[in-house]
Amino acid sequence: MNDPAPEPKLEITDVPHQSQFELRLDGVRVGFLDYSVRGDTLTTLHTEIDPAYAGQGLGERLVAHVLDIVRDTGMALRPVCPFVKRFLQKHPEYDDLVDAKKGSG
Repeated sequence: MNDPAPEPKLEITDVPHQSQFELRLDGVRVGFLDYSVRGDTLTTLHTEIDPAYAGQGLGERLVAHVLDIVRDTGMALRPVCPFVKRFLQKHPEYDDLVDAKKGSG
């Protein structure tokens, strides 16, 4: 008789004046990715997910979203954040974004 819980609403928003992408779940801020932009390169500095929401793949969804934006805008990526570096090791489909590899192909 229990109805399944509704799928939580996931939103990722760029907050340029804070140089941060925010991850919200049902309107609650549960994570963020700090970045900086210099020229046509986006540098990922730090990614954090609220420990209460850890293990749900939210960090990976946040990083994938940001990398898709990097790709769509034609920017290069400079991954400084350890979480983003680990993500890139698991997802070689984003290798072409890394600034050291841009232009070498």
